[in-house]
Amino acid sequence: MSLTPLDDFLVEYEKSGAARFHMPGHKGRGAIEKYDVTEIDGAGNLFSDEGIIAESEIEASKLFGCRTYYSAEGSSLAIRTMMALAAKKRGGKVLAGRNAHRAFLSAAILLGLDVEWIYPEDGASYVSCALNGERVAGALDSMDSSPSCVYVTSPDYLGNVSDIESIAAVCRKRGVPLLVDNAHGAYLKFLPESRHPIDLGATMCADSAHKTLPVLTGGAYLHLSKSAEELFADEVKETMEIFASSSPSYLIMRSLDRANEYLSAYPERLSAFAEKVSRLKDTLTAAGHSLVGDEPLKITIRTKPYGYTGDEMSSVLYSKGVICEFHDPDFISFMLTPENTDEDLMRLKDALLGTVKKAPLEEKYPPYSAPRRVLSPRDALFRESETVPVAECVGRVAAVTSVSCPPAIPIVICGEMIDDGARALLEYYGTEFVKVIK
Repeated sequence: MSLTPLDDFLVEYEKSGAARFHMPGHKGRGAIEKYDVTEIDGAGNLFSDEGIIAESEIEASKLFGCRTYYSAEGSSLAIRTMMALAAKKRGGKVLAGRNAHRAFLSAAILLGLDVEWIYPEDGASYVSCALNGERVAGALDSMDSSPSCVYVTSPDYLGNVSDIESIAAVCRKRGVPLLVDNAHGAYLKFLPESRHPIDLGATMCADSAHKTLPVLTGGAYLHLSKSAEELFADEVKETMEIFASSSPSYLIMRSLDRANEYLSAYPERLSAFAEKVSRLKDTLTAAGHSLVGDEPLKITIRTKPYGYTGDEMSSVLYSKGVICEFHDPDFISFMLTPENTDEDLMRLKDALLGTVKKAPLEEKYPPYSAPRRVLSPRDALFRESETVPVAECVGRVAAVTSVSCPPAIPIVICGEMIDDGARALLEYYGTEFVKVIK
């Protein structure tokens, strides 16, 4: 069986010169468009257990060592699917790390889930919530009933990786599924020693293939452990189809298919590249940069000790032709993959080392405090709302969970009361107006 059955089909179909009396409307005219089709005979169907797309998923499953499904709508679709599967079997309460992506919140709203949060530890950025077994066990102990699942985001935007193995052990002992948003960590499977959530004991996880693998934006995976496969294998496709477009992009699916061939020879290349990134991190640390996080292919710098906000550092580097993944007042992050050349690494190093160190900035982000929930996110979303300046929002209930990506992690969630702490954070991160319930 070919590693790339979908790509094989699309290439042969383009060569055939067939008259296309089917969607899409471009009729294959164009360098990219010629490989973009719809569910014609032989092209398979993403939501079917048969055909060449299903065959390609089997090849991906072999590479990841677990049952793997494709998403042409990013990890967002995979997250909604695994949340629905867990809720269907075990009910609507979820224990989650607070740094969850807005895709998790949309799933909670769509499914009517009741979320209990584990909040960042004192002194941590609101975009981080690194967890371990002890913290999860304590949170489970404090709940009045067992949740449908524990939901963890790891790695996070700053490159912090939670202790998935210890969390999985706690969840397994208590009979609670562990779901992981591993959007930034698809490559973790292929390190010399796998750090992929499924290999560390997670029940299900979502990987954004496009974030760290050579896959088009929107390509992602949903992975099931052996125990999850036994429970859900017959329901994954039909559940995914509930949330998905009926016209998934064949260009995205083709890139997922082609990635199978790439991944078959990936571990050695990844190992060599990870060594280069490790050496670069050492060089930057020796030069006075304050690095945070322990994700192998992400470099995150706390910039204020070097005399810059993260936003200012981003502007400096942008002028040198170096574009980061994420920046805020305190941090700047760079996502690297083996597709970055030695020249790329040199440009990043030279740009950072060539930036003059200044007197440290002392301002720190305001402390994060847990907001009080007044309404469920679902109830709040359907209430009438109005927009008010942040300075006037204290005591009001947030109406919409709207935040840009990156990082797509809200400070306050719809249905929560905005207090002085939340207002201070909103102002610190540059929010000027918020929607609140009338």
